[in-house]
Amino acid sequence: MVTEEGVIERVFKQKAEVRIQKSSSCANCESRDGCEILSGKEIMIEVANDLQAKAGDHVEISVPAGSLLKLSLLVYLVPIVALVIGASAGSLWAQSFGVGSTLASIVGGGFLMGITFLILRKIDRAARDKGRYYPVMKRIISKAQAASHYNADASA
Repeated sequence: MVTEEGVIERVFKQKAEVRIQKSSSCANCESRDGCEILSGKEIMIEVANDLQAKAGDHVEISVPAGSLLKLSLLVYLVPIVALVIGASAGSLWAQSFGVGSTLASIVGGGFLMGITFLILRKIDRAARDKGRYYPVMKRIISKAQAASHYNADASA
């Protein structure tokens, strides 16, 4: 399970928007070259707020490692495979009908890759409805500074 810490920026309905800072695990990540975190930027993610955390709270979130692998395969590998298969099918179709193979390959690859993206969108919606593949807030590490200050004033 991949675990990170972040600060809740805002809370809305039953969700929270969490700002995650780059961590030491970023240096060892295989995706570090394509990640915005290493360029000095923070990443904002949305998680279910099952712990009723408040804005400013420092929280721990986690994503199952298997989910990251599955999502990576779906997002990166499947469209490329569809592009190659569609281009090959377009080329074969062009040979059968005596059409220019370059144009047929481009059309076939683009068509199959487009269909793949539509299928991936449906998979994303189904996964979103079921809550799969999304980060989960595990615990509140520390409450917001303002809330602690307010409680100290109230007890005085």
